[in-house]
Amino acid sequence: MENIRNTNPLVMQWLTPYQTPPFNLIKIEHYKPAMLYAIEKAKQDIDAIINNTQTPTFENTIVAYEQSGRLLDRVSGVLFNLNESCTNEEMQKICQDLSPVLTQYSNDVGMNAQLFAKIKMVYDQRDDLKLTTEDRTLLDKIYKGFIKNGVLLKGKDREEYRKATEELGILTLKFNQNALNDNNSFYLNITDKKDVEGIPQYALEDAKQEAQNRKLKGWVFTLDYPSYSAFITYCSNRDLREKMWRAYNSIGNHNDTNDNKQVLKNIANLRLKIANLLGYKSFAEYQLEDKMAETPAEVNKFLDDLVATSMPFAQKDLQAVQDYATEHGFNDKLNRWDFSYWSEKLRKEKYNISPELLKPYFNLEYVKKGIFTLAGKLYGLEFRENKEISTYHPDVMVYEVWEKQSNRFMAVLYMDFFPRESKRDGAWMTSFREESKINNKEIRPLVQLVCNFSKPTKKTPSLLTFDEVTTFLHEFGHCLHGILTECTYQSLSGTNVAHDFVEGMSQFMENYAYEKEFLDLFAVHYKTGEKIPQEYIDKIRLAQQYNAGWLSIRQLFFGELDMAWHSIEKPYEGDVISMEESASKKAELMPMIEGCCMSTQFSHIFGGGYAAGYYGYKWSEVIAADAWAAFKEKGIFNPEVSTSFRKNVLAKGGSKKPMELYKAFRGKEPSNEAFLKQQGFIK
Repeated sequence: MENIRNTNPLVMQWLTPYQTPPFNLIKIEHYKPAMLYAIEKAKQDIDAIINNTQTPTFENTIVAYEQSGRLLDRVSGVLFNLNESCTNEEMQKICQDLSPVLTQYSNDVGMNAQLFAKIKMVYDQRDDLKLTTEDRTLLDKIYKGFIKNGVLLKGKDREEYRKATEELGILTLKFNQNALNDNNSFYLNITDKKDVEGIPQYALEDAKQEAQNRKLKGWVFTLDYPSYSAFITYCSNRDLREKMWRAYNSIGNHNDTNDNKQVLKNIANLRLKIANLLGYKSFAEYQLEDKMAETPAEVNKFLDDLVATSMPFAQKDLQAVQDYATEHGFNDKLNRWDFSYWSEKLRKEKYNISPELLKPYFNLEYVKKGIFTLAGKLYGLEFRENKEISTYHPDVMVYEVWEKQSNRFMAVLYMDFFPRESKRDGAWMTSFREESKINNKEIRPLVQLVCNFSKPTKKTPSLLTFDEVTTFLHEFGHCLHGILTECTYQSLSGTNVAHDFVEGMSQFMENYAYEKEFLDLFAVHYKTGEKIPQEYIDKIRLAQQYNAGWLSIRQLFFGELDMAWHSIEKPYEGDVISMEESASKKAELMPMIEGCCMSTQFSHIFGGGYAAGYYGYKWSEVIAADAWAAFKEKGIFNPEVSTSFRKNVLAKGGSKKPMELYKAFRGKEPSNEAFLKQQGFIK
């Protein structure tokens, strides 16, 4: 097995710039043996802690545990990140095969009584040790983590926990794979020009390119979001809009090999079982214990209060669009595939603004440079493209991130912008390596930003909608959280903070999209070089609150659905659609459509880390709006405010409780006022 150290690029010493993954050398056959080897090495790290005959100390036990399994972190970071952004059937099968092995290893460590005994010895004397705040946070996190991972379970309960966690690992992968496969299985091929009336030229060019790629005539629209969104918003053919909407909103719900109904019920029930074994009534209770919200009751109150506040505005939004459609010859009640279409027409008439009007000013290359400039103004960062660093796909660009004034290297940033069949839908930030310090040596992060923007065509560069500009800013906010971190311990660095806090850092960045000072940095017409007109910026700002009630209710629906699935206190064997209908009653404006289901494609909660945590997007909006108010008071590029935000929040990762970090920056807890004003819910 040791021979692998010299032959497998995943485990060999990486003699690459900044020890970046040598993607050019890594082949599919390398993953499984590398993972198995890395697991064995991680076991040796744990055995070394257990077999150490010295009295357990913070250094030889807690720090040693924190630093164990680094090779496993490295290999799994490559495999599982690529399984999201550049996968294939073989890689998916490898992940399925390895999932129970990884879960077994995790359980072996998390339920190791000898290891926990040593950790407990250190924990029991915590008040007598000279620990920094970050040290104490790490100790508390590790100790409580072992308890929540079942270390105190005995006999049958212990075996049940092991079995449930292993099965859960397989099922969450299966959920994502089913959703991706179902997404990729549908496309709409249109050959009659009258059926694409209303669709903007940029979207038609993308669709024509997609048809050519598939060796088809006409235009091809897919369920990838840029394609779907343009179609559902602009296509004047209502029947085709309905067809597209039904396909998009029934992913994972076709009673075939990609069906997710039983998969998600099994996931929810296994999570409940794990929570019950550990003494919790529900998975939500188990999950929320160490979040800002702390309890399901607090989350439900938060969601219900916001539903009550948002619903009257959402109903007005819906009625306004219905009235507008009726006035313009639509003789029916709005259905779900009608709202975006008529809403966009009303917005265009009301504010004389549309994505097609704005897109020429949002050339992806210009937007990227503008965002880089923003990071420079706020935090003194500089981004230098490095074409020598190997990538996992030709579309990926790589940048070195430097602190300009001190010429200090901060991170490597991988940027992966365009859709492909091997990539799941959506946008996200993750890391191939987290920031940390080992033996006083700083290890800087390798950050990955993944989006699904429209690809350039032969005629035009990649042009973003305004919503895509805000998405870019959002995910870049997460990247900055990862890049600017200054922690000692990997598990506390960067975005390793409570889910109901982490989104605040990214949502905060979205505010810049509405500011003239920011837009003037980059927004010029890709053909003429003309700066975005002031009147367009004024319209963007005026339209900021357009459909705020509708959009708020949509997000709250997701939060309510998530909490419904994870608040069950007995196994759910009923109908998935019935559960969704029941959960959505509070936050629903239109009747459910037969055959459509959000739960079967809700990867955030069934295939990702947001179970009993989706409310965090709205929770974080309150934090983001309050933080933005501080910048608006003193200037959106104000160095004093941005330095404080960096020093007290972004740099600290999860080294302190989120509220302590926020209060150190703001001098107070966040209030709802700034958020409610931003939404237009109060004056």
